[in-house]
Amino acid sequence: MSGTSALRSLRAWWALRPPAAGAAVMATGIVSVGLHLTGYEVLSLIALTIACLAWLGLAADFVVRLLRQPERWRKEAGTSAALTAVAATTVLGTRFSAEDWQPLAAALLALAALLWPGLLHTVVRHWHRRMPGAVFLGCVATQGLAVLGATLAAAESTAWLAHAALVLFWLGLVLYVVALTRFDPRQVVEGAGDQWVAGGAPAISALAGAKLIAADSARLYLWNNDADDVLRRVTVALLVLDLAWYAVLVVAEVIRPRTRYDVRRWATVFPLGMTAAATLSVAAAVDVSWLEGPGEVLLWIAVAAWLAVAVGAVREERAYASAASAASAGEAGLTSTAPR
Repeated sequence: MSGTSALRSLRAWWALRPPAAGAAVMATGIVSVGLHLTGYEVLSLIALTIACLAWLGLAADFVVRLLRQPERWRKEAGTSAALTAVAATTVLGTRFSAEDWQPLAAALLALAALLWPGLLHTVVRHWHRRMPGAVFLGCVATQGLAVLGATLAAAESTAWLAHAALVLFWLGLVLYVVALTRFDPRQVVEGAGDQWVAGGAPAISALAGAKLIAADSARLYLWNNDADDVLRRVTVALLVLDLAWYAVLVVAEVIRPRTRYDVRRWATVFPLGMTAAATLSVAAAVDVSWLEGPGEVLLWIAVAAWLAVAVGAVREERAYASAASAASAGEAGLTSTAPR
């Protein structure tokens, strides 16, 4: 294949990437967060690098489509999967904050906050009954902002940011309840992967709660005793809800295995990683040390799932490249045999 044909094939392949591909960044980013929480720094930084490269590619595609294909951009912006742009950005920002790169984390928070209202409004307008698991991304994106806001509030001792994160935390829970009324329960056994976001939403909500609890200090004094008690109870309840969803979804996968690769499987990996990160963070926030062991087990399950889905993605890309190469070769053959 010539260089021009290869470039054309690459562009054609990239043009087919749906908005749901943002879940790959979310999944890789949260796995990096989990590995950092458990002390596996080298693996965490490798995952962070992969997530950053994928995020840059998707961000460039986001801008190109906005400028060159505005109609397509507007159509895709109305899908729930469009909110992966916000969620992925907040996950990366949270990981950067853990490396003490606060200015970069703050820049990503500002970017996500800029995108969030318009995308959320557009997406919610298109909600209807019997929707797939992606409907919960409204909650996930909102809680992603709460997580990053609370993380930065703790790092920078900024009270107003913590209070803003608390508002987003409660709003995210409202969005979860509304999404639950729109979710099609049949997706639990029929979904192609994004049904797991039904459990990922309470997981990131529990993580947001843990970050809000951890942000409090003698210097800031964010919450009084009553507010702190409510926040702790709700956070623990969210983790229990997340683990209940986890069990139900695992049983559904066993009853009806879906082993064929689908890009929406990245939306399975994200809740797996988020459940691990939430368990580890809640364990620290409410001082329940025995949760650390299960949290690490859940993390390695998420890592294994990430590897399995990554292998599926590579195989799909190779199959596409082979098909594109064969088509290009056939086109070249027809051109060379055409009468002159």
